[in-house]
Amino acid sequence: MNLLVAGAHCTSVSTDTRAIEPGALFVALQGPNHDGHDHVLTAFERGAAAAVVERFIEGGGPQLVVSDSLAWLQQTAATERERWGGVVVAITGSAGKTTTKDATAAVVSTLYRVGKTAGNYNNHIGLPLSILNLAGDTEVAVLEIGMNHAGEIAELARIAKPDIAVVINVGSAHIENLGSIEQIALAKRELIESLGPDGIAVLNGDDERVRAFAAQHPGRTIFYGTSEFSSIEAAHVRASNLEFLPEGSKFDVADVGSFFCPLPARGGLMAALAALAAAKALKMDLTGLKDAIASLQAPKMRLARIESRGMVIWDDCYNSNPEAAKMMLDLLADTPAKRRIAVLGEMLELGRWSEDLHREVGTYAARRGISVLVGIRGAARHLVDAGLDAGLAPGAAHFFPEPSAAGRFVKTLAESGDALLFKGSRGTRVELALQEFLN
Repeated sequence: MNLLVAGAHCTSVSTDTRAIEPGALFVALQGPNHDGHDHVLTAFERGAAAAVVERFIEGGGPQLVVSDSLAWLQQTAATERERWGGVVVAITGSAGKTTTKDATAAVVSTLYRVGKTAGNYNNHIGLPLSILNLAGDTEVAVLEIGMNHAGEIAELARIAKPDIAVVINVGSAHIENLGSIEQIALAKRELIESLGPDGIAVLNGDDERVRAFAAQHPGRTIFYGTSEFSSIEAAHVRASNLEFLPEGSKFDVADVGSFFCPLPARGGLMAALAALAAAKALKMDLTGLKDAIASLQAPKMRLARIESRGMVIWDDCYNSNPEAAKMMLDLLADTPAKRRIAVLGEMLELGRWSEDLHREVGTYAARRGISVLVGIRGAARHLVDAGLDAGLAPGAAHFFPEPSAAGRFVKTLAESGDALLFKGSRGTRVELALQEFLN
C-alpha cells in the first residue's frame, strides 16, 4: 500500500532501520528498552522518504509529529484495511500459526493475488505493519494473529477486520498470563466473536474447545480435521483413509479426492486441512489444489527434516508448548531409527503450572519410547527428572543449563541410524544446540 505522509509518497512501512528500503516510512516507536527516535536520522540516511515521530528530529527529512506513534500506526492500518476492501483471512491458535498461515497463503495464491504476514509479525506492532505493507494489487491477505493476554485478539481483529477467521487449536501457551486453559479458549474465541454475520468461521473440529466456538458465530462455519461428528454437516473438510509416512501424509477428502502433504506429522496435516478449509470459504475448487498441497514447505525451524551423517534430525526449534512438544515426540517415536534422542528446551510462559507441565512432557517422552532425553535450561530439569521417574535409565536422561553445551554433548552421543528432535521455546535458543550438533 502507498501512503502520503508529511508530503512524501511512501511505498513501505518499517519500525526497524535495519529493514528500511528506499521510499519507506519509518515509524519511531518508544519501548521499555529502546527509543526509535534515536534512529530517525539513520532511517533517512538509509533512504526513508518520511518518518512518523512524537518529537521533531532536527536534521531529518519530512516528519509527521503525532502524540502516540504506535496508536497512529494501528489506526492507519485499520483505515487502510477499510480503504483496501480485500478479503482478510485471519489465523490464530496456540501452536502452528505460522505453518498454517504459510500453507494457507500458498494454497490460496493458486487463484488469488495473496499477501501475508511476514514471518510471525502477529502482534500489536507486527499486524499493522503486515497490513500496511500489502502490495497494491493484493486480493486476499492471510494474516497471523497472536496474543499473550485477554483482549489482545479482539483489538487486533478491530484493525484487521477479518472476513474469514481460522482457529487451529487451544493449548497451554501463555497460561501464565491467562490462568487456565478455559481462559485461553475465551481469548482465542475473540477472533470468532469479531466476525460479522457474513463472516466465515473455520474451526478445527478435532479440538473440542475450538469446535464449541461455532455456537458463538451466527454465520457460516466450516470445520476441518480427521474426526467424524454427527452434529457436523457434510460440507466440511475431513481427512479420511489417513496414512502418516516418513515423508509426509496421505489422505482423502470426500467429494474431492486423494492428497499428499509433505509437511510431517499431525501438525503438518492439520495445517494442510486448515488451508483447504480456508480455500473452501473462498469458494475455491478443492479438486484443483492437490499440487499446491503436495508443494507445501515448512517455515524455517518448524517441522523441518534434516538428514546428516546417516541420522534423521527434526528441527522444530522455533517455539514450544506442552501440546506441540508431545506432537513432535509422536513424530520422533514414529521415525524409523536405531535410537530416538529428544533434545527439549524449557517451555516458557507456563507460570505456576511450569513444573507440572514439564514433568508431563518428560513422562510422555519416556512412555513413547524415547531412548535418550536431553533437557535444556531452567524448568526443563523437571522433564528430565520425570523421564527418569517414568523408566528412563540414569544414563539416558541429561540436563544442561544452556543450549551449546547440550549440542556438544549430543554430538558425542548420536551416531548413524539415530533420529533426533530439537525443540524448545524461542527464549531457550535450542537452535544453538542444533548448530553445535551439526557443525
